[in-house]
Amino acid sequence: MTMHPRAKLGLAARRELVSTIERRGSIRAGARTFNVSPATAKKWWDRWQRADEAERRSLACLHDRSSRPHRSPNELPRAEQERICEVRRHTGWGPRLIAGSVGRPHSTVHRTLQRHGYSRQPKPRREPANRYEWPCPGDLLHLDSKSYARFERPGHAVTGDRRTKGARLTRRKLGYDFAHAAVDDHSRLAFCELLPDERAASITGFVEHALGFYEARGIRIKRILTDNHWSYTKNRSLRALLKRHGIEHRTIRPYRARTNGKVERFHQTMAREWGYGLAYSSSEQRRRALPHWLRYYNEQRPHSSIGDRPPISRVYDVSGQDS
Repeated sequence: MTMHPRAKLGLAARRELVSTIERRGSIRAGARTFNVSPATAKKWWDRWQRADEAERRSLACLHDRSSRPHRSPNELPRAEQERICEVRRHTGWGPRLIAGSVGRPHSTVHRTLQRHGYSRQPKPRREPANRYEWPCPGDLLHLDSKSYARFERPGHAVTGDRRTKGARLTRRKLGYDFAHAAVDDHSRLAFCELLPDERAASITGFVEHALGFYEARGIRIKRILTDNHWSYTKNRSLRALLKRHGIEHRTIRPYRARTNGKVERFHQTMAREWGYGLAYSSSEQRRRALPHWLRYYNEQRPHSSIGDRPPISRVYDVSGQDS
């Protein structure tokens, strides 16, 4: 239904207005009853009189009409409008650059683009989300890493002090801590370690520790999923470790990080709540806080994708759901 936002009478009131006029036989009487001007009452009465039976049943004759004129003598010729749209499609320029190219005012170009739906560039079409979840804990383990810069003292983002300048602002290059994370696909139970690098030996050691973490909670890992970084795909020690445990190694399609989305999302949560969500005096203090936050994440923090329960609630042997 088309209705002006400042209309005094709604659709039902307009129907009652024409009924009152029809019953009393007086437009002025109907106007006084609904506290509108006689001209307004006559407008709706005339439209009701001219409407056919179908329009009266649907009340289409009592809808507001567009105030746009039927003719616009000063409107830009059709060929000029198409030229403006063609420049927009081929160059992606905004109204000001197009105005200089076609020799028309900026306001005219903007209105033309708006009229034809080119005022904003169309967003690329996204593929529909392909959500999946393996049926049991340990069926699939997502692996990924993220780097955090080390620091000896907090910066202005924490302290709010921007007055430090010159040599005092220069910091020693302390390198990075690499947060290696593993997330179980079914339960979302997470394991994370801060390591000094992303080399093959470090990753193999991390995976070995992760397997022990999950095994201690009654979860036997059957598959792992990683990206195509060489430290995963060309890692002979990791290959030997997985073969020894009978674990299948899967990789995502190149440039398809969404396939490994559960661990990617875990890194976002960890960065927001642990990495950057608290004020630390140094990166060492941040490192010491990780086990406490990880325990909170696994055992207390509600997870929206599993019904606002903590991940540990889906680990049957630990939560006691099998007893």
